[in-house]
Amino acid sequence: MQKRWIFNEDLDANAVNTLHEELGVSQTLAKLIHQKGINTYEEARTFFRPSLDQLHDPFLMKDMDKAVNRLTEAIANDESILVYGDYDVDGTTAVATFYGFLSKFYHKLEYYIPDRYKEGYGVSEEGIQYASQNGYSLIVTLDCGIKAVEMVALANEQGIDVIICDHHTPGEELPAAHAVLDPKQVDCDYPYKELSGCGVGFKLLQGFCIQSGVEIEELYQFLDLLAVSIASDIVPITGENRVLAYFGLKKLNQSPRPGLKALIDLCKGNRDLTISGIVFGIGPRINAAGRMDHAGSAVALLLAKDEDEANLLAEMVNNKNDARRDFDSNITEEAIQMISSNNDLTHAK
Repeated sequence: MQKRWIFNEDLDANAVNTLHEELGVSQTLAKLIHQKGINTYEEARTFFRPSLDQLHDPFLMKDMDKAVNRLTEAIANDESILVYGDYDVDGTTAVATFYGFLSKFYHKLEYYIPDRYKEGYGVSEEGIQYASQNGYSLIVTLDCGIKAVEMVALANEQGIDVIICDHHTPGEELPAAHAVLDPKQVDCDYPYKELSGCGVGFKLLQGFCIQSGVEIEELYQFLDLLAVSIASDIVPITGENRVLAYFGLKKLNQSPRPGLKALIDLCKGNRDLTISGIVFGIGPRINAAGRMDHAGSAVALLLAKDEDEANLLAEMVNNKNDARRDFDSNITEEAIQMISSNNDLTHAK
């Protein structure tokens, strides 16, 4: 299929000429690069040669110091920590990243995924009660919590601190959490606003590594999960997300964790995995766990330590995705039949 490039009419001719000369590329390519918002050699170099050194300082995010200090304090005091995440791909990859990384250094840790149909979206009363009854003094929410005003108040009443890691747009009132990490807060000066929920949790762990002296390479082992979250949650692949997705894709294609490798083997041939491959292959299978049953099985798959366990869990998740597709197909067929048998709907314009 031939592609036809469409150029903006209001391109800056000086910027195009500068790119043409300094990069040594054609005028046509210089125009396309300029349309990406790139105006200088340095900006082009950053775009075409992503580096993990380009990641922003996590402490630029509002409340990051509070969040890192509270997490460090909980570990130092041997407190029980509950990692609470949403049941979609962004939430389950966030939980697998946060729990998987922290469990390397700390043992009084558990994760909790709410039941989609019994508890609904976000922080639930059942989740808070579970934390209270089991002695958790700190909850870290991932990909949820920014509007959980009542549930955070309930946690506070139970003597439980909450750190919120979310990327959704806040409401008029923020929860009274110990720390709220969300780059979309109007008074947050973090330079990049489009992180995924998993990405916000990653920034907290990045801050923890910096403050605690943990080798950052330990955290970079989870970039494959972060790439899955970025692709599946359809956040813009620009700026910091582009860097994270680039290195996450490299890890996915070179040395993915067992659970992701098992999923990759199920849904592709020998081709390198791309963002589209995640969106249409990996993502729907992870999502199906929460849609057809409980998303805890997806987290278990992403945390699987060996190939046999991963293959077994991947097959289970894949079967749920097949059931989901059959279910969707049946609903569509029923809807078509209902419309066909209803004269008013059939002739409606």
